[in-house]
Amino acid sequence: QVQLVESGGGVVQAGGSLRLSCAASGVTLSSSVVGWYRQAPGKQREWLASIYTGGSTNYADFVKGRFTISMDNVKNTAYLQMNGLKPEDTAVYYCKFHIFGVDTWGQGTQVFVSS
Repeated sequence: QVQLVESGGGVVQAGGSLRLSCAASGVTLSSSVVGWYRQAPGKQREWLASIYTGGSTNYADFVKGRFTISMDNVKNTAYLQMNGLKPEDTAVYYCKFHIFGVDTWGQGTQVFVSS
């Protein structure tokens, strides 16, 4: 059974940083693509970044230069380093693993950025 567990969210002041983690069990994250998404209250879930087999990455334009996705293959954990946080980054953050047309989501971790 594939399971993803996010952690690392919390309350941070504007300009601060957080590192989110996505720990996996039942699957090897490096075998396919992992993505980070977020959903703010009243808004649709939006894609932030992805990391692919081999380590290549891709980012949404609005997070380029501020967020960095990475993976520790030994720990089977993906990360999202978020710097220069803004109040509009407040949301629930999710990781997703995609393989053979199947998506598995974590439960999400809340990030609140105060002004």
